[in-house]
Amino acid sequence: MTSYIEPLAQESTPSIIADKLRMAIGHGELRPGMQLGEADLARKLGVSRGPLREGMQRLTQEGLLVSIRNRGLFVIDMTPDDVRDMYLAREAIERSAALQIIARGDYEAAGQELAAIADRMLGADGDPAAIGELDIAFHELLVRLAGSPRLSRMHQTSIIETRMCIHALEETYLATDARAVEHFRLAEAIRTGDAERTVDLLNAHMDDAIQRLVNR
Repeated sequence: MTSYIEPLAQESTPSIIADKLRMAIGHGELRPGMQLGEADLARKLGVSRGPLREGMQRLTQEGLLVSIRNRGLFVIDMTPDDVRDMYLAREAIERSAALQIIARGDYEAAGQELAAIADRMLGADGDPAAIGELDIAFHELLVRLAGSPRLSRMHQTSIIETRMCIHALEETYLATDARAVEHFRLAEAIRTGDAERTVDLLNAHMDDAIQRLVNR
């Protein structure tokens, strides 16, 4: 597995450190509920404790880390309520992004780009890790195509939390192309500029993920 907790190749800043820690959390190197040891992380990243603390503080503000009095700093553990709340936020952000794409009028090209990712999902030969990464890539692209830096920034934290959860869904899909089909339908709705169908499909997609995660 790729390690994200390794010495930085350039002069460190809190922003770079925060990015490294986000990736480590999202890819399971720093697991839900894990306590973070400041000295150990500073050594592994090759940084001093000052910028490390600043980087960790950013993730605490984003809700990816939690400070427990007299115990220390921990990676959040996604409870069922956290899962529901995270998907509520994602749904609001992605719905706004999709409607902005359609309102702007360049929805056909956007739908084609999104469909290309769904096509790659079909070509992943049922590899759960690859399909999971493409799933994330689809939704990141959807928000990016809206052209709103603020929506993209808001989306970033929910996507990291999604990465923490998404592999729990892998065994719940009996057909290896199930996620690809869902994403193809959503891409097609956007490509045709059908705002109502886009919203309905996006809501159903999020609701399905919540049910699979909460009831697994």
